[in-house]
Amino acid sequence: MRTSTEPGDTTERPEQAVGQDALDGLVRLLDLEQLEVNLFRGVSPPHSPPRVFGGQVAGQALVAAGRTVPDDREVHSLHAYFIRPGDPRIPIVYEAERVRDGRSFTTRRVLAIQRGEPIFALSASFQLAQEGLEHSVPGPVDVPAPESLPDLASRIATGDIGWLGNGPRPLDMRFVTEPA
Repeated sequence: MRTSTEPGDTTERPEQAVGQDALDGLVRLLDLEQLEVNLFRGVSPPHSPPRVFGGQVAGQALVAAGRTVPDDREVHSLHAYFIRPGDPRIPIVYEAERVRDGRSFTTRRVLAIQRGEPIFALSASFQLAQEGLEHSVPGPVDVPAPESLPDLASRIATGDIGWLGNGPRPLDMRFVTEPA
């Protein structure tokens, strides 16, 4: 257990996973249980905030959709709608609807359900992997190397950006400028 880094907050919290442990936890979180054809169940991590994190339910819904499409398809578009807050204490059921299976495109809709009510809706389109147009913006110039910048844990420990919280960090984030 450790104490919060927020000034005046002495709440004891469990140690948070970092690096590979956090990444392994994220992979476990996204590994849904298949209940039936097109029906999956996901859970929230222990010590969750009072509401299910939106990125968790979106990621789990996308995994549910992806489990119903051929392996040669890649997601290329998705739309997500947060309908109600989710309760992290109870599992989330994901119901995938096979809207269309075409030669090149596959479309899925997924409803995330708790207590018989939808909390989240996702519409996703998958495409057969193939060469095509690619667009990108040139990267910034004259910026420091990532390794020369303080990591997120160091910035949070100094109180510099404590507002980001102390949740698990499966990815290394470093800021060139102050985060907005």
